Amino acid sequence: MTSGAEAQPETTGGHDTLRGIVLKIVSVAVFVGMQTCIKAAGDVPAGQIVFFRSFFAIFPIIAFLALKGHLATAFVTKRPFNHVARGVVGVGAMGLGFFALTRLPLPEAITLNYAQPLLVVVFSSVFLGETIRVYRWSAVAIGLIGVLIISWPELTLLNSDQGLNDQEVLGVMAALAAAAISAVAMLLVRNLVQTEKTATIVLWFSSTASVLSLLTLPIGWQSLTPAQAALLIMAGFCGGLGQILMTAAYRHAEASVVAPFEYTSMILGVVVGYFVFGDVTSSGTLVGGVIVVAAGIFIIWRERQLGLERTRTRKAALPQG
Repeated sequence: MTSGAEAQPETTGGHDTLRGIVLKIVSVAVFVGMQTCIKAAGDVPAGQIVFFRSFFAIFPIIAFLALKGHLATAFVTKRPFNHVARGVVGVGAMGLGFFALTRLPLPEAITLNYAQPLLVVVFSSVFLGETIRVYRWSAVAIGLIGVLIISWPELTLLNSDQGLNDQEVLGVMAALAAAAISAVAMLLVRNLVQTEKTATIVLWFSSTASVLSLLTLPIGWQSLTPAQAALLIMAGFCGGLGQILMTAAYRHAEASVVAPFEYTSMILGVVVGYFVFGDVTSSGTLVGGVIVVAAGIFIIWRERQLGLERTRTRKAALPQG
């Protein structure tokens, strides 16, 4: 693997790119399970949720390290400040995201959060120097349009005759800030994977987030029922596994390639919503879902074609005879 982002297209085409995409989709499925557990736990302070999400994520990470035989060197790194910075940014994004969920209806919060993949593409182009082709820009934009079609009928903040109250304004600001900060966190991960092990990155993040979230204890945590505690612990386990898979995805493919597949969480959310919470899917959701899936499939096809072209070019450049 190369150390420069500018050389990444030569090492992440074809099989590696497909592997990164698959890992991203699996991580999204695990994160949907995490969100389902948090939603089922009911009204719990955001800081408390962040603690459970972070602390109990450490256990599957440790198990992963033990399985790989890397437990003894789990925390070994030459870039501790980079890990702490990634942790601070990630905790900020999580905290703001949970804050937004407590101030906004779920459809609005989900829709605003989907600004993140598009911001990753923009930031990866501006800050990492990744080459973003017009086809990928178009696919990301079309995917975002599909998400808007899914959520538009429920966007009460836009079709309501009443103005936004102060709490809703704060919620919208928090959701947009969370999306932007989360995009920055993804770029920090992209930088760390050049030199750090996947599990080390995740372990440092979970440990940093656990410590930082404890600072919210004086603000006000609440007593949990056994069911709530079990759900939040399970959310933490899912968070740890999802983090490992997501970090590995960014190791195998460019951030701008992987990011659009965050949209698949909407499709999984429809399925989970129906079978777990009894939510009936509307025609708008089905149409938007088809658009989102089509955009993702187009990216896979386009990257596959580019990978084949690069292979043919390299073969043609080899000495003949």
